[in-house]
Amino acid sequence: MARVALFVPDLLFGSNVLGALRAAGHEPELVGDPALIDPGQFDVLVVDLTADPGDRVKVAEAPAVEELPKLAFYAHVEADVRELAQRAGFDLVVPRSRMAREGAQLVDRLTG
Repeated sequence: MARVALFVPDLLFGSNVLGALRAAGHEPELVGDPALIDPGQFDVLVVDLTADPGDRVKVAEAPAVEELPKLAFYAHVEADVRELAQRAGFDLVVPRSRMAREGAQLVDRLTG
């Protein structure tokens, strides 16, 4: 299964995503700054855009994650964030509710 870097500063939601990914057989790890990770350490990056989408979409352009498939999720009331994230280079951008329901499947989709 996939080694997943999770940049999800909301600890409660982050622990839910972490648990769901582990239950599906993935190896998730919470990271403090995706731009500083070792590029070979992970297979996919997941980024929470709900709190500060303007700065967080820039993560997709960081050299450390350049080659990784990137999944982002956003608050459904901020539809403009989806387009912003897609333009920045995220491979898949979904509402937070979909991430909660299908997080493991979405990671499978990006790594399969």
